[in-house]
Amino acid sequence: MSKIVKQTEEQLKTLITAAVNTAIKDGELPEAELPQFIIEKPADKKNGDFSTNIAMAGARAFRQAPRQIAEKIVSKLDLSGTLFERAEIAGPGFINLYLSQDYYSAIVRDVIDSGAQYGRSDYGQGKRVIVEFVSANPTGPMHIGNARGGAIGDCLASVLDAAGYNVWREFYVNDAGNQIEKFGVSLETRYLQLCGEDIEMPEDAYHGADITAHAEAFKAEYGDKFVLASGEERKKALVDFALPKNIAGLESDLKKYRIVYDNWFRESTVHGDGSVNKVIEALKERGVTYEEDGALWFKASEFGNDKDIVLIRSNGLPTYIVPDIAYHYNKLVTRGFDKAIDVLGADHHGYVPRMKAALTALGIDADRLDVVIMQMVRLVRDGEMIKLSKRSGKAITLNTLLEEIPIDAARFFFNLREPNSHFDFDLELAAKQSSENPVYYVQYAHARICSILRKAEESGADFKAPGADELNRLSSDEERELISHLSALTGEIVSAAKLYDPAKLTHYVVELATLFHKFYNTHRVVCEDEGLMRARLYLCTAVKNTIFNILKMLKIDAPEKM
Repeated sequence: MSKIVKQTEEQLKTLITAAVNTAIKDGELPEAELPQFIIEKPADKKNGDFSTNIAMAGARAFRQAPRQIAEKIVSKLDLSGTLFERAEIAGPGFINLYLSQDYYSAIVRDVIDSGAQYGRSDYGQGKRVIVEFVSANPTGPMHIGNARGGAIGDCLASVLDAAGYNVWREFYVNDAGNQIEKFGVSLETRYLQLCGEDIEMPEDAYHGADITAHAEAFKAEYGDKFVLASGEERKKALVDFALPKNIAGLESDLKKYRIVYDNWFRESTVHGDGSVNKVIEALKERGVTYEEDGALWFKASEFGNDKDIVLIRSNGLPTYIVPDIAYHYNKLVTRGFDKAIDVLGADHHGYVPRMKAALTALGIDADRLDVVIMQMVRLVRDGEMIKLSKRSGKAITLNTLLEEIPIDAARFFFNLREPNSHFDFDLELAAKQSSENPVYYVQYAHARICSILRKAEESGADFKAPGADELNRLSSDEERELISHLSALTGEIVSAAKLYDPAKLTHYVVELATLFHKFYNTHRVVCEDEGLMRARLYLCTAVKNTIFNILKMLKIDAPEKM
């Protein structure tokens, strides 16, 4: 919450406590320990700006009807010199309090004075958090699901940073294991076909055009040099040639999407430094493994998973879960992050209890791992869903998406829904320049305010900071509603950080734009009353700065002209 909101809530708690103590001292309430009570913001503004249940909570302790208790507390409330103007009793004994105009003026000043820092807080207390997201298979280009994961993960990292966490962005590169073996087979088949061999691509191989392109580039450089080489040598040469290009391509595409990672962590690292073997040995030492049918199993069912899982196959090779366990051990123990957050697709539901079981078995608090499950995206054009196959190579990639719609729209649209909700991405709407398009609507609000301020300056308006009396004239319903929404930003950021839901910020800024347009359509900003004009220009600047701060957090442009 903003500095002013926090101070106001603390002030209210002090006022209520003092009123109860005064009522006890004056003999109107019996001596009793102050009960636990709640202060909250009512959904309906008719019930005040704040409401407390102190009278109901104290009914047993004070042995009186809540309504009577409320009347005695309200009679002792001293609101002079505070940011509250009145208190009323409602229903069975709720005490509703209404803020004074000084509060609204203080909020606007706080927004302006805080500048780029407005909305930020120390809620996270500098705890170190690593957010791993996208981590797309490096054997091919990024698809539409990766595009959503990128926007969600990057914006979540920004939200956590604004909430006071020390945030680290990471991409986990799966450059080992089955998918690399399949990548090698796919490249080898295309290469041999190009060299005249009559062989068919395996059904479960990668059939995308990118595989053919890599094979063609490899043949252009090496000719048929590897046709007579052993299969292993040929596949290794092809993978060593193509994989670095793919990884560089992923990094380039993500930078274009405005995502820059602090680190690209390779799976091969945990194989090469012995971490995989160390994890297996650690689980053995803790007595949580057993052998069956020539394989090594982990007793995952003893740690919350629905069944035991294989660690080492009967052929001596580790399953995919082992390097993943080693990677999470690296994050939480070796590098010592306080919290690891993984942004994963909907097909990873079963993965979460397996990983948490392994961490628990290794003596690590599994609550230090949180997983954001992200649902699928459906692309819609002309009201029809686009059905494309990833296996056939006809899936829409991140690059092709960004050729069709602006980056601003992609990042904003993918954060319009909380991650665990299905999302229909309307390609036409995302490209539309109208108020129907939420990102355009918000950007237009920012540009409109910039235009208002420019025209006011050109007309010779006085931009001197308004005095207290002038700011207190921002008292209409539209102005108060707008200022009240400004005051909620810090709380929304903290809530988004708690729930791992950056969509809260897109909802907040769309509502802010709506409230601004409502205010502007009702009241003249540049008017003959200079004091009122100064106050309204100041309010416009506060709204502009807040929109800018949020869009910057989401890595979306805030144009000054449209």
